[in-house]
Amino acid sequence: MATPISRRTVLAAGTGAAAGLSLPGVAAHADDRATTGAGASPGVDVRFTLNAQVLDGGEQVTSITLRTARLGPIDPASLTPGKFGVHAKATSPIPIGAGDVIFGEYDLDRTVTAVRLDRHGDIVLDLSHAEGVTGGGTLGYIAGRGRNVVLDLTYTLTQQSPITSRDHRPIIIKNFVQGRGVSDPEVDAFSHHVSGSGMKYRLYSPTGSHASRRGKRPLIVWLHGGGEGASLPDDYYDNETTLRANRGALGFATPQAQRIFDGAYVLAPQSTSAWMQDGPRFAPLIREIIGDVVRGNRIDHDRIYVVGCSNGGYMSMKMTTVYPTLFAASVPICGVVTSLQPGGAPLIPDSELARISTPSWLVTSRDDTTVDPQANTVHAHGLIPDSLMTLYDDVTWNGHRFAGHWSWIYVARNDPSIDGTHIWQWMAARHRH
Repeated sequence: MATPISRRTVLAAGTGAAAGLSLPGVAAHADDRATTGAGASPGVDVRFTLNAQVLDGGEQVTSITLRTARLGPIDPASLTPGKFGVHAKATSPIPIGAGDVIFGEYDLDRTVTAVRLDRHGDIVLDLSHAEGVTGGGTLGYIAGRGRNVVLDLTYTLTQQSPITSRDHRPIIIKNFVQGRGVSDPEVDAFSHHVSGSGMKYRLYSPTGSHASRRGKRPLIVWLHGGGEGASLPDDYYDNETTLRANRGALGFATPQAQRIFDGAYVLAPQSTSAWMQDGPRFAPLIREIIGDVVRGNRIDHDRIYVVGCSNGGYMSMKMTTVYPTLFAASVPICGVVTSLQPGGAPLIPDSELARISTPSWLVTSRDDTTVDPQANTVHAHGLIPDSLMTLYDDVTWNGHRFAGHWSWIYVARNDPSIDGTHIWQWMAARHRH
């Protein structure tokens, strides 16, 4: 596997996001390849929705729902992949400066792997997608800015030949009209908020039986990596990339995690730049949001956990130095503690690391070429009293090898374990003293 230019260059393979700026609704017109035969119904207009999922490498558009239920019952036997063509174009929502480059844009045909009816009677086009497959991602990475941005997506659909209704009536779709945004139920489950200081954040609230139970619930704070912050010089602050670039926050909202934590709130603040640029200034702003969420919900003060990756790994440790009694546990993933500049002051001095009293479990991979694991995670583990550490050889999940920096994938899947105890179970057992 070639060494990536940066941790986000795999975006070309499909790291994703969708913005609080909705993706533009664009009319996508059939090209009249479907001919009208005798007895065929006149051409109709059909709206469609892009459906997305956040894979371990980021969000991808995985299927398209055509709102065809209103056309009446459709014969499923007439639905074959060759009946429809899909062309996708993804472009940056902000101008790219001279000499800069964005990874993740594309302009290509997407392969329809299956066509089916959903329970509403709408047609669903399943699209080819996988980790490492180019075209289909919802995020682009602007190298000069060091930021993920939500791509403007324009999908053009064509019907190659008629489909038929159950009463054998040919159906021809004249115009395909793209709906706004993408539908991603996992991401959409997080509500949008803005703090008093102006920092944006997303919040997942327990649902179902977890929501109805009496008593207070834990709060898990997810602190994103450097690529998911805002780019204020471009007036870009989307409150979306924090959830769509990886499964860091989403993992804790899965049914598995919710069972382990007995129903947990999951909080994902978005930095206005990068946490490492000014950790001491950001710490009270994050603390303000935690306070607001605790006051507004049934949250157990003794079960607040902080987890972060890369920039957020630094910030999770920084939060435990600034607020030593706030958290029940901390999970810094591939975090930075050394100086950003050769010979400069460390981001977190050894003396501060040695005073961390919050139970901590650090995670990284030996092949991380973005953040030196020995100088940062291993070094911090040696100083933080009674801390635990999981050191992987590489980052491989479901047979796909990712960049070595992406060790947050393991935490999002509850993989790290020590003596048979996995990291989510370890967190859930910790209570503030």
